[in-house]
Amino acid sequence: MSKHQFQTEVSQLLHLIVHSLYAHRDIFLRELISNASDALDKLKYLTITDDQFKDLTFEPRIDISFDEKDQKTITVSDSGIGMNEADLVENLGTIARSGTKNFLSQLSGDQRKDSNLIGQFGVGFYSVFMLADSVEVITRKAGEDNAWKWTSDGKGEYEVAAAERESCGTTVILHLNDDGKEFASRWKLEDIVKKYSDHIAFPIFLHYTKTEYDDKGKEKGTEAKVEQANSASALWKRPKSELKPEDYNAFYQSIGHDDDEPLFYLHTQAEGTLEYTTLFFVPRHAPFDMYNADYRSGVKLYIKRVFITDDQRDLMPTYLRFLRGIIDSEDLPLNVSRETLQHNRVLANIRQAAVKKMLGELQRIATEDPERYAEFIAQYNRPLKEGLYADFGNRDTLLELVRFKSSTQEGYTSLADYKQRMLPDQKAIYFVTGDNEQSLKNSPLLEAYRKKNIEVLIMHDDIDEIVVPTIGRYKDTELKAINRSDAGDDIADEADKGKAKDAKPTVEKIKKALGDRVKDVKVSVRLSDSPSCIVVDESDPTMKMQQLMKSLGQAEMPDVKPILEINPDHPIVAGLKPMEDEAMIEDVAFLLLEQALLVENVPITDPSAFVKRLNRVMAKAF
Repeated sequence: MSKHQFQTEVSQLLHLIVHSLYAHRDIFLRELISNASDALDKLKYLTITDDQFKDLTFEPRIDISFDEKDQKTITVSDSGIGMNEADLVENLGTIARSGTKNFLSQLSGDQRKDSNLIGQFGVGFYSVFMLADSVEVITRKAGEDNAWKWTSDGKGEYEVAAAERESCGTTVILHLNDDGKEFASRWKLEDIVKKYSDHIAFPIFLHYTKTEYDDKGKEKGTEAKVEQANSASALWKRPKSELKPEDYNAFYQSIGHDDDEPLFYLHTQAEGTLEYTTLFFVPRHAPFDMYNADYRSGVKLYIKRVFITDDQRDLMPTYLRFLRGIIDSEDLPLNVSRETLQHNRVLANIRQAAVKKMLGELQRIATEDPERYAEFIAQYNRPLKEGLYADFGNRDTLLELVRFKSSTQEGYTSLADYKQRMLPDQKAIYFVTGDNEQSLKNSPLLEAYRKKNIEVLIMHDDIDEIVVPTIGRYKDTELKAINRSDAGDDIADEADKGKAKDAKPTVEKIKKALGDRVKDVKVSVRLSDSPSCIVVDESDPTMKMQQLMKSLGQAEMPDVKPILEINPDHPIVAGLKPMEDEAMIEDVAFLLLEQALLVENVPITDPSAFVKRLNRVMAKAF
C-alpha cells in the first residue's frame, strides 16, 4: 500500500466541492457513468483494431447497485478498459486539464458565483465527494493481471494498494454521508440515469430488490432484480424528428460536463458521396481553456458508432475550438491511425462541410434570433476573428458574422450594418485599434470624425490589430485605420490646407525641439478639441502592434517613431507661434508628444522628465 498527496489544485477544488458548490448534486452519477462509457468506448476500439485484444471477451455494460437497507453505499461498475497503478495516480490524483490555476484564481468566495464557475470548469470524478465520506475505486486494466484499489476521504491524501478483480474494468464504491443517503434509492437513481445518461450507447443496468405482496397487500417475499435503465442508443444516430430539445440538452450536459443547457445545437446527417453525422453544441459560457495553447478539443470522433478519439484537434478548426459534440463517419476505416487522421481526405471533406454548416447556422441565428446571437458574440467574437486570419476559404462568411463596437452605436455592430449607415460621400469604413474600448472612444483621433458624423469602428481586441489589416476590403469598400497618417486625407478640406500653411512656423519649432523623437510633425485635420495626437506612417506598425510584438518576445524589434499631429486652433499650440524662449518651446513640444502617447495608452520613456517638464510649465502660469 502506498500513500499519496493530492495535487495542490485537486485539494483546493475538493474543499470547494465538499462544501456543495455544485448547483445539482445528482450530477455525480452523470460523471461516473460518463467515465464508464469512455472506458467502454476505449476498450471497444481496441478489440476491433488491436490484435492483442481481439480475443478478449468484451461484454460492454455499466452496473449500478446500492445498499437498500442502510443506505450506506452506491456502487457503479463497468467492464471497460480499466486502470493500472500509474493510471490511478495520473487520473485520480491530478487534474489533467489546462487552465486549472487560471480557474482557481477566478474563484471569489461567493458560493453562488463559484458554483457556476465550477460547473463550467468541470471536475468529473471529484463530484462524488459531495455526498460520500470516502470512496473506493477497484480496477484492473485490460491485458494486465494485477488489480488495484484507490481509496480516499477527499481530505488531502489517497492510498493505492493491490486488490482483486476477476476481469478488466472499474468499480467505484461510494460510502455515503448523511446528505448522500437520499440517493440510495431505486427511483432516485433510475430518474438520474434517464435524465442525464439515457443516450449512453452501452446498457446501464440497475440492481435492486423487488418486494412481492399477496392479494391482501402483505409482504410475501423479495426478489433480486436487474433492469436496464437507459435506451442505450446513440442519440446522434436517431432521426431528428424523434428527438426533443430536452434530449439534446441532456446529451450535451453529459458530454460537456456542464450544468447549463447549451446556447444552441446543430444536428446534421449527410448521405451521398460521404455518409456522416455531426452533432455540435455551443456552450452558453466559453470553456475555461479556450485561450490556452494546450486547450482540449471538445469534439469526439466516432466511426460507425465506434469511439476513436477525443483529443484530435484537427477535427474542427482552431477558431471553433469552443464546440462540443460528435462526428460519426461511415466511410473512414476503423483501424485508421490517430497520427494519420489529420491528413485523411475523407475527414478533411467532412470537416470542410461541417464548418460550412456551422457557419451557416450562425448566419441563420444572427438573422432570425439577434438576441441569442448577441449572447454568442459576447462569448465567442474573438475566436471568430481568428478565423478571418486562419480560414481564408470562409472569410467572406466570417466577415458577416464578426462584430465590432462603434463610436455611434450601443453594443456590437456588423460590417454590413455599418455600411448601410455610411454617409453618401464617405470613402471608407473607418476603424481605430487599441487595447481599451473607453480610451478609444475618447481618443482625440475621433474628434473630427465625430464632428462630421462619420462612424468609426472601435477595435479593442488584441487580435484586431493582427487580423483587420489583412482584410483590406469589405465587399467593395476599403477598411481604413484612422490612426494612420493617410486616413486624414479623406476628411481634409480647403480650410485645412490654409491652416497648414499658417502653422508652418509653429510646426518647424516643434520639429526642432523634438528632433529624432518623432518621424514628422504635421497639422492635423482630425483634431477639434485636443491640442495633439499621434499617428503612424502608412507602412509602419501601429504603436499597439509594436507593444504586442514585444510582449510576444520580439524584444529586439526597433522602435518605430510616431508622427505628431497638432491642432493649430488650440490655445497651447497657438501660444507657441510668438514664443521665443527655446527652453519653454522644448518643454511644451515634449508635453504635446507625451500627452498624446499617454492618451493612446503608450508608456512614455522617461516619466520623471515628463513630471519635471510639467512642473516647469505649470510654474509659469503663476
